[in-house]
Amino acid sequence: MSAPTTTTTRRARPAVRPGGSGLTRLIVRRLLAVPVVLLVLATLVFLAMRLIPGSAATALGGAGDGLSSEQIAQNQQRIAESLGLDRPLLAQYLTYLGDLVRLDLGSSFFGGNDVLGLLGAALPATLELTVAAMGIAVLIGGVTGLVAAVYRGTWIDTLIRAVGTVSFSLPWFALGVLSVVVFGVWLGWLPVLGRLPNSLGYEPTTNIVLLDAILQNRPDLVLPWIAHLILPATTLALSMAGFITRIVRASVLEVRGEDFVRTARMKGMTENAILLRHVLRNSALPIVTVLGLQFGSLLGGAVITETVFAYPGVGGMVVAGVLQRDYPVVQGAALAIALLYTLVNLAVDLFYLVLDPRLRKG
Repeated sequence: MSAPTTTTTRRARPAVRPGGSGLTRLIVRRLLAVPVVLLVLATLVFLAMRLIPGSAATALGGAGDGLSSEQIAQNQQRIAESLGLDRPLLAQYLTYLGDLVRLDLGSSFFGGNDVLGLLGAALPATLELTVAAMGIAVLIGGVTGLVAAVYRGTWIDTLIRAVGTVSFSLPWFALGVLSVVVFGVWLGWLPVLGRLPNSLGYEPTTNIVLLDAILQNRPDLVLPWIAHLILPATTLALSMAGFITRIVRASVLEVRGEDFVRTARMKGMTENAILLRHVLRNSALPIVTVLGLQFGSLLGGAVITETVFAYPGVGGMVVAGVLQRDYPVVQGAALAIALLYTLVNLAVDLFYLVLDPRLRKG
């Protein structure tokens, strides 16, 4: 008889998910970078506003009727003392950082309004404009870039690339002024100033018009809001759409030349199926990268666009604050824009992990 065999049962080791720690580290690194970015930007804006010619004391204590130059100088000195602008630059900076730690952005030199309150009123309008512009740019740029890639080398491809180059090259202010003249003055199709007609009597709850229209049961707000949004959002989107067209075209063409696409063709898949199932998903990473970076560009462009169309957003605050040397307003608006840009890029980094699971490893 043969000796009985013994089998040793080894307990299976639990599977280790390779991406958990890497994902956590990525999120932590990005979150830790936020205060550093904000600190650097706050310092740069603080120094820039105080080193450019002129000051808030000069703007507030300017020439008046019947005042001599000596009286004007005395007024400006009193204003500088009351605002703390006569203190050494380092002392002003340390006070500013201390206020930031307490989330105190200060008050406007003109009117004394709290900067957080001003941002709360202006930021929703800028977000509406930026998100609408991003949607229009992605729609136009994505469709035209895809069509140019599919019809590569034809007159369609040439035309799309030429139009995209022209739109990408035009500055925002030129597009804005052209839109005002053509669609607002000559044709009279669309309103060119403001966010809503004054006759509607809009009293904001959240200051997001679409949401307020639902909360307040005010459907009459929607169409006028869209009409006022079309021109500034399209102006802001057109330049970015040309750039997205080129990126989408290049990315799609690169993926269509990969081995797995040729394998799919040999298996008998149609071009439409290959495009939808393989090409679009694998070409999305560079496109998402561009969208994340261009969001910051749109926020910067909103400063110009809001000025051209008198749109009541953060851009108008920045322009007025710079002209009036209203330091707290400019500093607060710059921090708000930087925080939005940083958070959007964090969201883009996390979206990478959804598009490409390989990035979760390590």
